[in-house]
Amino acid sequence: MLTANETKAALAANGPLGQMSTFDHENVVFCNDNVTGLKAIIAIHNTVLGPALGGTRMWPYATEAEALTDALRLSRGMSYKAAVAGLNLGGGKAVIIGDSRTQKTEGMMRRFGKFVNSLNGKYITAEDVGIGTKDMEHVFMETKHVTGIPPALGGSGDPSPVTAYGVYVSMKASAKERWGNDSLAGKKVGVQGVGHVGAALVDYLMKEGAKVTITDIYEDKIAEVIKLHPTVEVVAGDKFLDLDMDIYAPCALGATVNNDSLSRLKCSIICGAANNQLADENVHGKIVMEKGIIYAPDYVVNAGGLINVYSEVAKYGRDNAMAQTENIYHTTAAIFALAKKENIPTFMAANRTAEARIAAIAHLRTKR
Repeated sequence: MLTANETKAALAANGPLGQMSTFDHENVVFCNDNVTGLKAIIAIHNTVLGPALGGTRMWPYATEAEALTDALRLSRGMSYKAAVAGLNLGGGKAVIIGDSRTQKTEGMMRRFGKFVNSLNGKYITAEDVGIGTKDMEHVFMETKHVTGIPPALGGSGDPSPVTAYGVYVSMKASAKERWGNDSLAGKKVGVQGVGHVGAALVDYLMKEGAKVTITDIYEDKIAEVIKLHPTVEVVAGDKFLDLDMDIYAPCALGATVNNDSLSRLKCSIICGAANNQLADENVHGKIVMEKGIIYAPDYVVNAGGLINVYSEVAKYGRDNAMAQTENIYHTTAAIFALAKKENIPTFMAANRTAEARIAAIAHLRTKR
């Protein structure tokens, strides 16, 4: 695993984000099991509002330092996501190093469940990239601190459709901000990544009459979307950013809004499901604003999945989760209004909103 110096370097490379810094993480746990091949990192950012809830991502990271950086950024994003969504949750995230298609096993996931259980409820896990409902079922065999388990086991199932709905309503709010009405009919939308969330987003867009173009690194995922929506266009990944589109929807991994993409993108709105879309908030968030592109902050946009899994914790059901997810439309609009009023980038408006709620609740707790 990482040396102390490598860990410190990863923390430093992540840098301060908003008023809260990645150095403020409450706990970082390195998980290693030679028998199952498990190498994982659990990062708990903040538990002021409640237990840290965040998904587990499995990805073949090039280095452990890269995995740590991802865990730190993602867990911080979960704190902000829960705060802006009005949920009584903190922020945490886990990453498993490996190829989910070839290396994941039941034993690995159950061993990971034991690590989650050792945190005694301070961290609650759920699905993310490379992890499915069946995997959560295996984790559930070793800990009760898990959400997104199958309905047959008392859970809410796959949260992806709810996440996609939140992206969809946020996209409509973004359209209203840009064009004066929230219709997506006829709008050219490029969806980058058509996994569970991206594919469900395409369903919503096609039903409204948007002109959708997709890309994905996995041909089978593209084939599944084309089977349902034969009129969807497909563009190879290396050409995707050069498309003429009204809305760019990153729905795969983060950091796709960067120096390269911003020199190529021809869009009016960036609104997608991916986490940490801005490679560097302070640099690329400001460039987006200067270019006149409306950026819907990712953790505001994709909060539907968190709202859905929180429904298991709070026990209020998917119908109520969908209703609460619909409110993402108004939250997105409020972020735009604050950004305009203060003349600041939208990411900064979202961060201030999240930090204000966390600080207020922290203050209340000190008065008890």
